[in-house]
Amino acid sequence: MKSLSLRAALWLAACLIVATGAPSAQAENWPQWRGPSQNGVSQEQGLPTTWSKTENVLWRLPLPGPGGATPAVWGDSIFITAVEDRDLVLMCIGTDGKERWKRVVSQGNKDVRGDEGNSASPSPSTDGQHVWVFFANGYLACYDFAGEKVWGFNIEERYGKLRIAFGMTSTPVLDGERLYLQLIHGEGKADTREAKVVALDKKTGEEIWQVERPSEAYSENEHSYASPIIYRDADQAFLLTHGADYIVAHDLADGHELWRCGGLHPPTYDPTLRFVASPAAVPGLIVVPSAKRGVTLALKPGGKGEITEMETFRWWRYDTTPDVPSPLIVGDIVYLCRQNGNLIALDRATGKEFYEERTHADRHRASPVYADGKIFLTARDGTVSVCKPGPEFELLAQNEIDEPQSASPAIANGRIYLRTFEALYAIGK
Repeated sequence: MKSLSLRAALWLAACLIVATGAPSAQAENWPQWRGPSQNGVSQEQGLPTTWSKTENVLWRLPLPGPGGATPAVWGDSIFITAVEDRDLVLMCIGTDGKERWKRVVSQGNKDVRGDEGNSASPSPSTDGQHVWVFFANGYLACYDFAGEKVWGFNIEERYGKLRIAFGMTSTPVLDGERLYLQLIHGEGKADTREAKVVALDKKTGEEIWQVERPSEAYSENEHSYASPIIYRDADQAFLLTHGADYIVAHDLADGHELWRCGGLHPPTYDPTLRFVASPAAVPGLIVVPSAKRGVTLALKPGGKGEITEMETFRWWRYDTTPDVPSPLIVGDIVYLCRQNGNLIALDRATGKEFYEERTHADRHRASPVYADGKIFLTARDGTVSVCKPGPEFELLAQNEIDEPQSASPAIANGRIYLRTFEALYAIGK
């Protein structure tokens, strides 16, 4: 497919927004980490702008231990993971705030970087009948809604030892009948032969395909904590993996590489720039973050082969990156939330900066989400800044619940679900 012109890409996106953007009479689910469209956007309306530990809190359920996983929500069921002593657990919670069941999925937690995270960092996914859960120790499992285990295994037993400093925190992406995993890791010796991309049958856990993901990356750059996503428009769909210096597009049928793009570093190669933020995509546009002092690229979807130096497949390049939170695309604007809480707004077509403004001066590890005409930015101390989208910065509210939080919010049932290190909150009017 030839790359879309800018006008055609924006027209296609507008058509899809018209077709799918109107709020439905039924509540929308939040089936996996970045929501129903894998881009942090929800069609839910009627959400509160302000809350506290008591105001607009429908319920608060204490959790058995900390975790950074975003809840998955389907109908009246909420799924969440946690660390309980050495146990790695999956919980099912009703939308009434009552625990339905808890299962020990695996054992062997690893706390990382002080208070930064633990093995309950990848987020669960659900299709309304089953829930899939992955932990940073490599254990992957499937349960039904009654809490019965369907299958499970440790990926180290099948794909080799994970050599990654803080655990495999990449969340598998659920799409159709498959789960896709990016296992990007290495020894730090310029040898990424162990990096793999894998497709599994979601019903059985059996492998459908696996491909190697080679790279010239070395040292910490061989590691990736980002998650894969699916790019999809009216004409094509492919898997995007992000790490080891590249974003790579893979054919969904057999995993073979369609194209790759590098150029995600400053002029002098920095071997410490392992990727944490994941890409974001809408029809006609793929926004690619990097790390620390790296860049953000806006790519076109129709590439083939090595496209790093091919301007034909690039919309624009911006000389900084959000580093940890993933980008957010709303209408004609791309939003980048720096880890220090600065919000950047860029023109979707040109990359022109509309503004960079401070929201809340604390670490931001969660990715921004959008719903009900609002952008929600979650800081590590539990403060959620609410901003109005648009080319001019407007901070609508800052809400504090005084509990540490690194999970991104989930939005469903006309509610905002916040997972702190201590509890799960249902925020609603």
